Amino acid sequence: MKSYKITKGVNAAPQRALLYALGLTDEEIKKPLIGIVSSKNDIVPGHMNLDKIVEAVKQGVSMAGGVPIVFPAIAVCDGIAMGHEGMKYSLVTRELIADSTEAMAMAHAFDGLVMIPNCDKNVPGLLMAAARLNIPSIFVSGGPMLAGTISGERISYSTVSEAVSRYKNGEINEGKLREYESKACPTCGSCSGMFTANSMNCLTEVLGMGFPGNGTIPAVYSERLRLAKHVGMKILELVENDVKPRDIMVKEAFENALTIDMALGCSTNSMLHLPAIAHECDITLELEFANAISEKTPNLCHLAPAGEHFIEELNEAGGISAVMNEVNKLGLLHTNLITCTGKTIKENIENCEIKNTDIIRTIDNPYSTTGGIAVLKGNLAPDGCVVKRSAVSEEMMYHKGKAKVYDCEEEALNAIYDGKIQAGDIVIIRYEGPKGGPGMREMLNPTSAIMGSGLGNSVALITDGRFSGATRGAAIGHVSPEAAVGGNVALIEDDDLIEIDIYKNKINMLISDEQLEERRKKWKPRKPRITNGYLSRYAKSVTSGSTGAILE
Repeated sequence: MKSYKITKGVNAAPQRALLYALGLTDEEIKKPLIGIVSSKNDIVPGHMNLDKIVEAVKQGVSMAGGVPIVFPAIAVCDGIAMGHEGMKYSLVTRELIADSTEAMAMAHAFDGLVMIPNCDKNVPGLLMAAARLNIPSIFVSGGPMLAGTISGERISYSTVSEAVSRYKNGEINEGKLREYESKACPTCGSCSGMFTANSMNCLTEVLGMGFPGNGTIPAVYSERLRLAKHVGMKILELVENDVKPRDIMVKEAFENALTIDMALGCSTNSMLHLPAIAHECDITLELEFANAISEKTPNLCHLAPAGEHFIEELNEAGGISAVMNEVNKLGLLHTNLITCTGKTIKENIENCEIKNTDIIRTIDNPYSTTGGIAVLKGNLAPDGCVVKRSAVSEEMMYHKGKAKVYDCEEEALNAIYDGKIQAGDIVIIRYEGPKGGPGMREMLNPTSAIMGSGLGNSVALITDGRFSGATRGAAIGHVSPEAAVGGNVALIEDDDLIEIDIYKNKINMLISDEQLEERRKKWKPRKPRITNGYLSRYAKSVTSGSTGAILE
């Protein structure tokens, strides 16, 4: 066992002295040491309940004959960080989480790890760490939040974001806005729609690193505590059989994840995180590969923000296993792959039927015959950009309009609120990419302002930043190369005609190559917005959104 380095033999006497200081007994020191990575804190609603999950996992580990030892991982709440400088610190924590977990696991010679994330960057950050460390690891998340309710209307965090614009336009009064904000997030857990956190927790199941139910059992259900106990027990089996993350997260597993991503209509952020996790497995996941999978994968779910259903309903309808089983009727999944359950995907999903076809449609009645996410390319984004096509209205699947150009999120948001954006316009927000931001901020506030202003079916937004999983509408992000490195998005001028064709996966500025070249000659790099601290170091080493914004 890996822990023998610190528990066995004469040379380990100094280490054992420190283990005794922890209160461990000789009997415990002889057992496998299981690190439990807890993302618990008191500022993230999705993480406030993780102490309960940790205790359940500890019980499971102990029951199976291991010694549970807890250490922390940080977490940023994207919703609280949204719309101000704090959002620059969201994506960048993914690398901090992976790096710090690597440091703790290697320094203390754990035999296995149980990862307990829940929200946006903790899930991919810990998956990256698991792949990099490649010691037996398993995941159990904190679970999704229940949806809110007002007079029979089901609501969520994204409802509040759009309500702000509705209030500013005089559509609702302050009392109604207050009611939305007080009832939209009624429990602990990751926000209740198919936003980034829930997308990644669901895809953890698909990758084979989490048990069935990991992504969908609500945070407040006791079923999740039982799940956590079983996970705690299972890690000892993975240690005994030396089943490691790279045995599970093979290339075909990522193909499965992309396929179910398309069927579910997950957050566009999955197109950042899946390539980054694959990179840690020494697998290259080309962004454009998503289109080939999308072409043959039907979109079966319209969960918030794309539709009116929530994760708790997906859970009751059969969960991810039912979606996988339905998709596999088309033969689209690799089902012979081993998973953390000790069984193959085929064994995990067989007989998992849909219980409600209003929530999970059948392959004979999909929302669309193609997947929920599309990668667009053209002279505006030579290396690609991403849109959640399942959340785009039919009217906006093809759109041509004049550009309104802004060099930061705040400028664009003020313009929307001031009524400067008209039907038919295309809002460009640039210099918000991984380097330019730095940190690739989410643009939920501008997209919510567009939707709340009644422009969702007539205005598109394009950015080298990214979007919250709560975003809906013709919101196109991850434009690569980004403006900060001289990408063509930096050369757009007000009133340039932009053509978006999601049907054909195309996005172009309707100007000549000669005009582009003339503008390029005049373009000069911007001075960095931040010149010290972690963000400055991050900006120097982060790569393009098209490669998952990994660090060089």
